[in-house]
Amino acid sequence: MITNDIYGALQLLIVGMVTVFLVLLIVINLGKLLIWAVNKWAPEESVAKKALPVAKAINSIDANTKAIIDATISQITGGKGRATKITKL
Repeated sequence: MITNDIYGALQLLIVGMVTVFLVLLIVINLGKLLIWAVNKWAPEESVAKKALPVAKAINSIDANTKAIIDATISQITGGKGRATKITKL
C-alpha cells in the first residue's frame, strides 16, 4: 500500500512539473510573438530633441547656483570632493 502511494505521488509530481513546463513554454513563446508583432506593426516614435544654443548652454548655471553646489559638495565630502562639470537636465 505504501508503494502505491509513493508511485501515485511521483506520478502526480511528474505530471505537475511537465504541465508547468509546458505552460511556461507557451507564455514565453506568446511573449516573443507579441514583441515581434509590436516591433513589426507599431512604428517607433521619433522624439524631436530641442537643441540649445551653445552660448546659452555654457552660461545656463549662474554663479550663485554654482557656489551653492560647490559648498554642498564640499560639506558632504568633507572638502575632498569638487564638481568638475555642472549641466542642467
